[in-house]
Amino acid sequence: MKIVSAEFLKSAFKEADWPRDERPEIAFLGRSNVGKSSFINSLLGVRGLARTSSTPGRTQAVNFFLINKKFRFVDLPGYGYARAPKDVKAKWNAAATDYLAGRTQLVLSIHLVDSRHEPTNQDLQLHEWLIHHDRPHLIVATKSDKLSNNELRKNIDRARRVLESDEVLPFSMVTGRGREETWRAIEGALKRYAAK
Repeated sequence: MKIVSAEFLKSAFKEADWPRDERPEIAFLGRSNVGKSSFINSLLGVRGLARTSSTPGRTQAVNFFLINKKFRFVDLPGYGYARAPKDVKAKWNAAATDYLAGRTQLVLSIHLVDSRHEPTNQDLQLHEWLIHHDRPHLIVATKSDKLSNNELRKNIDRARRVLESDEVLPFSMVTGRGREETWRAIEGALKRYAAK
């Protein structure tokens, strides 16, 4: 896909502040330190649109980005690592769950896992939740360039076993590996939404 425009729309802490039009949305989910913002920037071929931080857990709101004036990327709060009070974490989790459960414009969830590590219990819970609620999703294993080909193959096989999924796509922001496949999944989801 050719990216003509990509702009930050808004950060929303509650549903009342979400965009109201019917443009389709692609959501990005994963642990606080999995690199969601970097992944979004890499997909779009831009720097700094989704703000990255060396401190995990900086994304505390639901962040909306308008792409090509036609669809939105949605960066959801990460789970796990964030050093935040329990009540704040509970609000983040509620925001993400409300969004995933009720958003009719959501056409694809991209679940990011770290290719260097075995998927966590939280990764598994999210995967099971998406399946239970019949939400179309793609599992992408980030940071694949940090492993040898042999290590990567073993870790991808392990992730498939843990998550009980045939498809776990290796992705590298450095080499571009997996970028085309990710865009194919996004374009397919957008076409299905347009055909409704």
